[in-house]
Amino acid sequence: MLALQPRSAAARMAAMNSSRIVSSRTTVLGSRSNSSISAMAYKVLHRNKKQPPLPTIETPSWSTKAAISSILYETPERRPTPVKAHVLNCLVQNEPGVLSRVSGTLAARGFNIDSLVVCNTEVKDLSRMTIVLEGPDGIVEQARRQIEDLVPVWAVLDYTDAPIVSRELLLAKVSLLGPEYFEELLTHHGHAHKIAAGEASASTPPPTFAVKDFHPNNIPSSEALRHKHQHLDAISKLAGQFGGRVADISDRNCIVELCAKPERISAFIHLLQPFGILEIARSGMTALSRTPLDRALDNEPSKDADEIVDYSTLPPG
Repeated sequence: MLALQPRSAAARMAAMNSSRIVSSRTTVLGSRSNSSISAMAYKVLHRNKKQPPLPTIETPSWSTKAAISSILYETPERRPTPVKAHVLNCLVQNEPGVLSRVSGTLAARGFNIDSLVVCNTEVKDLSRMTIVLEGPDGIVEQARRQIEDLVPVWAVLDYTDAPIVSRELLLAKVSLLGPEYFEELLTHHGHAHKIAAGEASASTPPPTFAVKDFHPNNIPSSEALRHKHQHLDAISKLAGQFGGRVADISDRNCIVELCAKPERISAFIHLLQPFGILEIARSGMTALSRTPLDRALDNEPSKDADEIVDYSTLPPG
């Protein structure tokens, strides 16, 4: 038998280095091939370490007064009931004093009537009132019932959420001389109002108005005439877009007539303001409810007998 020769120190160091390289390569390959195992090994190694304790919050001891005060201040305030426009259609007896009784009932409840239109109907002794007002739903409903309890009132219908056809008539007097002349006119009447109210004396000179180069009084007559017709043409086109027309024309202004929905009337007035609106007369809204079509049910899809009849509920045979 051959006796084993002891290794030298250099050989032992070389063997140890080679084993370390092999083990490190094996570890890298293992981590690349299966990362979940490496994650589990990491957690196992670090599980025994002590974690810092979680922070604790001591519950304060509330007194009765402090708890009630906290509840009162933390409770949100009650939101007010949303206010929207309501349309009431009243069928009343055609006799004196009905309008005052209806308006007095609404005034007693603090309502401000936006518009009120009274007109005759196809019945001789019956009139129609179309009232537009704003208020919460509950209060308006109480006012509607109270108006309906009046003796000369036959019925009060709420057209707020119903399909209706509403129209309003507008007559607007618009300046043809341009916004500069309109601003000068406002300045003059403002000074006259101060004199009438005693805020200024007649000897006080009126405030100076910045007259521009294209003011009607500062340009040739022919050019002012062309500007006047240009303004009239622009107003006529604007009224035609809304379905209105120019009802009257004078030297300095014109009257525009428009019959449309209240929303379109308001939009038209907003677009007319740059020209200079001298006067406005709105008739108030009048409305009629729409009648549903008789053929509305014919558009529903037809059903088979199997969809209507449940055979499980029928007797056998």
